[in-house]
Amino acid sequence: MPAPLFYDPNRRITPTTSSISMSILLIALGVLVVLIVMLGLWIAGIYNSLITLRNRFKNAFSQIDVQLKRRYDLIPNLVETAKGYLKHESGTLEAVIKARNIAASAAQSAAANPADANAVKNLMGAEAGLSGALSRLMVVSEAYPDLKANQNMMQLTEELTSTENKISFARQAYNDSVMTYNTQREVFPNVLFAGAFGFLPAELFKVEDPTERNAPKVSFN
Repeated sequence: MPAPLFYDPNRRITPTTSSISMSILLIALGVLVVLIVMLGLWIAGIYNSLITLRNRFKNAFSQIDVQLKRRYDLIPNLVETAKGYLKHESGTLEAVIKARNIAASAAQSAAANPADANAVKNLMGAEAGLSGALSRLMVVSEAYPDLKANQNMMQLTEELTSTENKISFARQAYNDSVMTYNTQREVFPNVLFAGAFGFLPAELFKVEDPTERNAPKVSFN
């Protein structure tokens, strides 16, 4: 007859090897999940900071765009006023309008996506061309006293000069924002993820030709 089974309170239950391995595996998985979550939050922080800085310089460019449009609106009126006096300078006037139209088109492309470095470069080139054409017009106009004394011409040139100054201030604010963005995307470890996330270098809005660094002198005073 078999011996009866009974509970021994002093008996120690020894964990099996399989139960120990399972516990270690669960702990390891838990640690791994925590690390993955922390890594995800860290990368998300980098992404969000770059998004914020990119939106900031895009907004800064919109301020440039407002002033550029104002400038483009003034130029046809300026040319129309000068046309009555500069009858023998049609080539100069046509060059201004052509340069204005090219710049307006380039500005529209850049405004659609200020993060597109090529679009901003094209705008810089177009603006340099427009400034050069305006400067030539002003030089020619100096030989026409009646045009210089025209009230409408004086008002337009004054507004144009004011707009040029506003463009300069807006451009400086934009360039500051671009510098901050470019620096942030280039520092380690952001540089490891910036390209993969589509954060490309932004282009500064600067005038390469030293002769074009100042606004055209358009005062008839």
